[in-house]
Formats: sequence, structure tokens, C-alpha cells
Amino acid sequence: MTRPRNHFVRGIIALLLIIGSLALPPATPSRAAPSADPPGPDRVATINVDTTLYTWWMVSWKNNKTVCTIEIDHDGQPTLGDVYSNCDETVYDTWSTQKPCIHPAPSQCEGYYVYLVDTKPSQKEVAVKLPPPVVWLSLENCDAVSRSGTNICETTPILVLQGQEPLPNEHITRIEGTMDNIPFVCDPTCKLQLAPTSPTGVRLRFWAWSSYGDSSEVFTAQVRVANADAGNPDQVSFYVDVLSSQWQGVRTASCAATWNIFPPVGGPPPWLSTPKDPSELNSDIPYNYLSANLILQGAVDASTCPDGGLLPDGGANQCGQEAARGAVDQWQNQFDSLIMNTAETTGVPAQLLKNLFARESQFWPGVFRASADAGLGQLTPNGADTTLVWNPSFFDQYCPLVLSGQACSQGYLNLKPGDQELLRQALVSSVNATCSDCPLGIDLSQASFSVGVFAHTLLASCEQTAQVIQNNTGQAPSAVASYEDLWKFTLVDYNAGAGCLGLAVNQVWTTGQKLAWDTVSSNFTDVCIPAKNYVDDISQ
Repeated sequence: MTRPRNHFVRGIIALLLIIGSLALPPATPSRAAPSADPPGPDRVATINVDTTLYTWWMVSWKNNKTVCTIEIDHDGQPTLGDVYSNCDETVYDTWSTQKPCIHPAPSQCEGYYVYLVDTKPSQKEVAVKLPPPVVWLSLENCDAVSRSGTNICETTPILVLQGQEPLPNEHITRIEGTMDNIPFVCDPTCKLQLAPTSPTGVRLRFWAWSSYGDSSEVFTAQVRVANADAGNPDQVSFYVDVLSSQWQGVRTASCAATWNIFPPVGGPPPWLSTPKDPSELNSDIPYNYLSANLILQGAVDASTCPDGGLLPDGGANQCGQEAARGAVDQWQNQFDSLIMNTAETTGVPAQLLKNLFARESQFWPGVFRASADAGLGQLTPNGADTTLVWNPSFFDQYCPLVLSGQACSQGYLNLKPGDQELLRQALVSSVNATCSDCPLGIDLSQASFSVGVFAHTLLASCEQTAQVIQNNTGQAPSAVASYEDLWKFTLVDYNAGAGCLGLAVNQVWTTGQKLAWDTVSSNFTDVCIPAKNYVDDISQ
């Protein structure tokens, strides 16, 4: 390919402030204006692949005369496109509209027929896209406060932009961008000194140029810096949060990126955090329903208790709970490491997942109280529908496990109703770990699989919540609600559905009230009121 000439002229210009007191380190970026409208990746290579060339004749029924020759490199008869490319317009029009000839006498057939003349080995050129350059973001000399994304820097924070060129014999020539609309240009590694920003942070746009002659795509980030009270008056510290697909540090919860909002300065509240170690998720709550199930399955001997330790309503009496206490403590913490791993891969806060499982099922991953809901997070068919509609990446991974790849390629909303129903049923079944011939009646491997499903269901509810707020307020979620309240709204969507959330949000917004948990929860309709206690239990 012909590479575009590089018209960029680099020079070292005096140091500048990027944003207010946002200083640049010595001999790093210059204030030279970045090139306008970077073209983005432009990488296509051609390779030769072996194929078979098929030669067909298009022949007239009337006089058996060949009217055109069609060469194709795929099995089966020529397509309409093949005919259009190889024959004239009259032949194409007749071929595309003629009726099939089923009369035994060819002389009475109208139009044309095709005849395979020859096959032979061949090669063809195939265009292949090559991997483009990228730019990654990281912080220098800073540590993550927890596994929830916020970083603390004991010295002036430095944001590092590192270009990466995946092609051999090529390299990144420079990085360009703007921070709060102020341009910067630097060599393959940029180091930007940061200073405190507004609560909403500043916007960063950045891209890399390659010796190949093209650029990366234009990436974005939202960066917030706040002073931290580290308890040492002689040492100034900073909290730094970064929202970007290119961020290489501990990422903020996925829904923060969906809503484009930062967690509270210093990190999220405990119920929305992901600790550094699974042991910090340990709990010792004497769950009544879990106690009863462990007694019923023979994991706990409560034979000396009245009525075998059980109550008529399916729970455990006091004696049964005391007998089951040790087993209950062990059972409720056995999923902690898996919850942590799921939090790290999906961005859903680990403590939120733990609290949700506690509230929904008391960690019994089967059917809760003989309802239609199933699994640790009690998935319903409606919940499965939300997951498949609002989490397309999960749908793309899950659908081929149930339906054909061709059917899945249409997307969930374009599937036949019967196929949609089949997917919903399969997803609910996949999280139900009830197993008649397994120890304790539970398939723990299936229960483990379900943790990821429930995380992706929460991500789907995040997306739907954002749309509900946009539809009812006309504004982005970050403009009208806090990070913590948006998570509470998401739990309403997960538990009671988008209808309950939408009605309450609309009522609050149209009456001029502030969109907050207190106002929204006080405007639930009668059928939706239980969602308030549900959210309050999980967020305690």
C-alpha cells in the first residue's frame, strides 16, 4: 500500500500548564498543535489462499447457446450476484425473474439454465486487517486504595500515556491529544503531571501515530483528581480516578463507565467495594432458610431438636439454627473467591454480589421456597430477558451454547419468539444448581458458573437503568443522580423491573424533585414498594 506522508514537524516548545495548575514534567509534552482529524487505523494486507475455481456456462433453453461464462470460487450454483457480475443486464433480468423449468421437454422451457463446465485448483487474494496501534493509560507512583478503582498518590500524580505498535519493524512516532481542549504532543511515552480537577473531572482525547503511516483510533478518558486527607499535614496526597477503555490500572466498576460517572472521592461505600482479599468478604450471619436446607439435606444433624430443627414454614427453629451454625458459616463463605474473581473480570463490585446473594437466596443456589426464581441471585424469565436484551456481549457468548450460530447472528430481538423463549428458559436453568443425585442436592459447579451470569445480569440492569433515566429526564444519568443512587436504581430494575423504576423516576422528575434514592423510593406504586426494603437490605 502507499503510505501517507508524515507532515508533522516535532519541536520542543516551552513547558505549559495543561489545565490550570496541571503542569507537565520537564522535557515531556510540547504545546505544538496536534494534527487535525487523525485518520485512524488504515491497515490492510493481501494474502494468497488456495481455492477451487468453478467455471459455469449460462445457456439458453431455446437454442442451447451459451450466452456467458461465469467463474466463481465457491461451492453451489452461481448466485444472483455472480450472474450480475459476469453476464449482461438482459440475461440477469431474465435469470432473476424466470420460473423454474420442470417440463420434460427443454425446448418448451423459457430463459436460461447453468451448466458446470470445469473445476480447477486456484488461488485468490484475500484482504486481511492488521492490528492497529493503541495507547494505554496508567499512573506513576500511585497505589490502588482497594480493588474498586480509586488510586491514592502520595506525590504529585503523573498520568502515563504509552503507545504500542503491534507490527514488527514499525514503531510509535508520537502521541497527540487534548486535555480539557488544550492540546499536547509528545514522544511515544507521555507523562502528564496532574493537579486537582472539578468533581466531574476533565476530558482527555488522545491517539498515537505510527511509522506505518496511520494513526490509532481516537481514545477518550475522564480523569478526576482530588486532594486526599492522609492524616499527615506535611504530606499532600491525591485521589485519582480514571474512566477509560485504555486504563491499565484497577478499573472502576463497569457501571461507572456506562453512566460516565465517578464513585465518591476516596472510593465507593463499603457495599459497592471490592476488597483486596476474599477473606474480607467473610460473613457469619445465622441464615434461617440456609440452616433449614442444610438440615433437610443431612449436612447438619438436628435430630435432638424439636421437630428435627425445622419449622412448618420451611425455616429452622432456634435449636436447628444453633445446630447448623458452623455449617452455615462455612457454606455462606465458600463462594467468596469466585465472587472476587468475577468482580475483577466483570467490574461488578464484589460486596454487592455477596449482599445480593444473601438477600435473594441466603446462598442456597437452587430454587428458593419453591418459587419460579432460581439460583444464588434468583433469576426469573423476565430477568433472563433483560440480560439477553441489554447485555449484547453476554448474548453473543451464551446464545451459541443453545442455538445455531446462524440464528444467534441475528441478535436476540430478531430471533423467533420460540427461540427467545428457549434462550430464556435455558438461562434460568443454567443458574439453578438443584441436582437430585448430587451431594446435598446441589451441583456446586453449576452454582459457580451462575455467579458470572448474575454479574452480567446486573450489568444489563445498569444499561437498562441508564436508558430509563434518559427516557424520563432527557438527560444523562451522571447529570441527574449520584453514583450510589444509580446503583440503587439498578437494584430496583433487577428486583422489580424497569416499569417500577420508570414510573417513580418520571413522578419525581415531573414534579421538580431531586432524583435521589429517598425521593424515588417514596414514589413507588403499591406493587413496587417491596423494592425499597430490598435495596435497603443490600445497601446496608
